[in-house]
Amino acid sequence: MLLTRRSLLQSAAALAVLPREVSDIETRVSRLVQAYSDQGLHRTGTAVDERSARWLQDEVRALGGTAEIEAFSVNRLDVLSSFVEIDGRRVEAIPLFDGGRTSAAGVSGRFGEHTAPREIGLLDLTPNQAGSGIVGDIRRRNAHRAIVCVTRGGRPGLCPSNADGFTAPFGPPVVQVSSIEAAWLRDHATRGSTVRVVANLDATPAHAFNVTAAIAGRDRTLPPLVVMTPRSGWYTCASERGGGIVCWVELMRALNTSRPRRDVLFVASSGHELGYIGIAAYVEKRPGIVARSAGWVHLGANIGAATDPANTVQSSDDEREALLIRAMAAARLSVDRRVPHDSVPGGEAGVVHRGGGKYVSVIGRNGLFHNPDDRGAATVDAAVVARFVDAFFAYASEAAMR
Repeated sequence: MLLTRRSLLQSAAALAVLPREVSDIETRVSRLVQAYSDQGLHRTGTAVDERSARWLQDEVRALGGTAEIEAFSVNRLDVLSSFVEIDGRRVEAIPLFDGGRTSAAGVSGRFGEHTAPREIGLLDLTPNQAGSGIVGDIRRRNAHRAIVCVTRGGRPGLCPSNADGFTAPFGPPVVQVSSIEAAWLRDHATRGSTVRVVANLDATPAHAFNVTAAIAGRDRTLPPLVVMTPRSGWYTCASERGGGIVCWVELMRALNTSRPRRDVLFVASSGHELGYIGIAAYVEKRPGIVARSAGWVHLGANIGAATDPANTVQSSDDEREALLIRAMAAARLSVDRRVPHDSVPGGEAGVVHRGGGKYVSVIGRNGLFHNPDDRGAATVDAAVVARFVDAFFAYASEAAMR
């Protein structure tokens, strides 16, 4: 079995790569990622969201644990129609879910680069930069009746940005289109063609689903350690979310046998692409948990991704960062970037940072990030995900034993 020797769990050797049956864990990695991918589009508040939550609950039960599904309310946005039309040709688009909307008729006007005085502006947009930089500034100025953004992911395709301002939308309608259409759009922007933009959305009251579990510590009076990972996104999200979900499950498997000193709480949250509303719901249900916890472990995006990998570490302080980096080094994992402690970290760790909590977080790089082709177990490197399990287990063992 994986990581079961109690003596190792209670010693400094927990910071080394622990023994494991490589074939077993890598088989589990591939199985879990493929099953998650096969479920379909992991949009918050959909049937897939609920089905995926129940699947994860069953995985916890198979380990001998107990998982709860915690529903929370969301006004799910469904795209009725969204496209860019020029000279009778339409191309598919995905609206920004924290921007303005149009009717089915859309809005029309002369097209041009965002620097030109045109009714419809054209911009490039890398994933998750829609609320910051040039794009955010132009949206806040309402300089155009609508904006067309060419998405620039690591691979060609329509790679949408998350709606960080989902609960407080702002600016004009913004539609996102595939990078494959860039030359066609730039040509028409240069010519000042008339363009029609449609971002017709419908809000539907729905429920989304967090999955929670706990491992009881020997001293229940101690503040808990919290392990979190997101489980929703725009597409199938195999390598975006799969590695984090696998580490979440495998960490539970390993810690289940170790009898940690303090409670270890687990949450796999929905609502990631909609301003992290799932982790906000989890925190709201547990007043004070952010600041009173012993620490949080954020299993972020792209862990073990097979395409263009690199690792970013985010942490609240030097001590926790050093412990995590030692664990990653022992597991032969690189740290390619460190985020300054006073910066707001990306992902759900930002909720902990703003609430004054202590945390560590790992986010990977991935050429298929937010790409519709992010499908199937082959998008992750199972051996690398297994090494991440070792690293997170070493970190969590030390943190939970203090």
